[in-house]
Amino acid sequence: MALFKAYNPKVEVNGETVLSVVKGMGSMKAMGMKILDGNSIKDPKPGQWYPQQAWLDAFKYIAEKIGDSTLKSIGKAIPENAQWPPSVNSVESALASIDVAYHLNHRLLGKPLFDMKTGKMSEGIGHYAFEKTSSKSAKVTCDNPYPDAFDQGIIESAGKKFAKDGEMVIVKVDEKAGTRTQGKEKTIFVVTW
Repeated sequence: MALFKAYNPKVEVNGETVLSVVKGMGSMKAMGMKILDGNSIKDPKPGQWYPQQAWLDAFKYIAEKIGDSTLKSIGKAIPENAQWPPSVNSVESALASIDVAYHLNHRLLGKPLFDMKTGKMSEGIGHYAFEKTSSKSAKVTCDNPYPDAFDQGIIESAGKKFAKDGEMVIVKVDEKAGTRTQGKEKTIFVVTW
């Protein structure tokens, strides 16, 4: 599974999620809009849908021209803009629901890849697999076309968004397992709180 390459060219991502690129670029919002525009996403708006491949092309540009710190900042903006299941109320439940939120914010042939009514998840974009390893730790395994720094930002921000008083969320790459950036099929993040 290649980074920056949609698994299905018909997959789309919602405008709220696309706009996280702009939000995540902070004071360089105009540059974010220019990057999106240069990758066939013209004037993105909430409630609209855009080709996932165009969005991935914008990520590739940012990775090559700007760097990982910006990708991580964009990832951190995702949990603030994405839809979340109403049951999320802790670090553990946030990490466990990233995959559902990810699928809620992508669609194929006009249908979101997660149906809130039926609880059915459709395939076609990869996953964020959650594995609890202790009462205050977990692994999140990413096998999707997004860059590692972006995914680390999502995981970190999702955990912090739902952390209770006194919980400090720390996210590290499992270096022994390798990463997608290094050509592996997946990247594993170790999370403690």
